[in-house]
Amino acid sequence: MIGIFRTNINTLQDKNKVIGEIQSNFSVMACSVDIEDCDRVLRVVGLQQGEESIIAFVQKMGFYCDLLD
Repeated sequence: MIGIFRTNINTLQDKNKVIGEIQSNFSVMACSVDIEDCDRVLRVVGLQQGEESIIAFVQKMGFYCDLLD
């Protein structure tokens, strides 16, 4: 499963923090954030827990996160 999300992750430091936390807490194959894109796209590959769990997790870290249409 591939999850693609719109976020408000703006800095390299925040990007690295979110990616690290997702990789530590979820069983995923890959995770990336495109902070150059206007939607600050978070892409999670190999997600087994469901998209809602990533949304809740990123929001708990203090960032906006929602499914990208």
